[in-house]
Amino acid sequence: MVARNRATWTAAFVSENPVRTGFAVAAFMIAGAFAPASAADPLLSQGIGTSNCARIVNDIKPNDGLNDPVNLMLYAWVQGYISAANVALLEYDAKHVDMADLTDAKVLGMLQDYCKAHPDKKPANALDAFLKTAKKKKAQWTTGTVEWDE
Repeated sequence: MVARNRATWTAAFVSENPVRTGFAVAAFMIAGAFAPASAADPLLSQGIGTSNCARIVNDIKPNDGLNDPVNLMLYAWVQGYISAANVALLEYDAKHVDMADLTDAKVLGMLQDYCKAHPDKKPANALDAFLKTAKKKKAQWTTGTVEWDE
């Protein structure tokens, strides 16, 4: 809850003035150093991939969009997860999932729904289920173009 209050204060305080913006950023960072742990802190240090759905489901607030720090972190994590999956899909059969369809509202709603129904599972399981059923687009891709073993 502390992160939400800080985010609200920062959004209300910051204007087009760069000096005020710099001050707000510095104040936000200093306040974070002395504030009690927020819901996002364990996710930051341990990662979303290690958390189970029961741990995060109550922190997902789709109506708050990306203004909510947990929502923002989840959305960024999903983009990375799907991007990595797309590389594997392209290498396997030159197809990928179009990420343009993955709006923050869709992603957050999907994760929240899945986690409510499967509190013992991990958010990655929701994405794996999505990837299995998502429409794939054909792309021009030369297999073997990703060389991580050099």
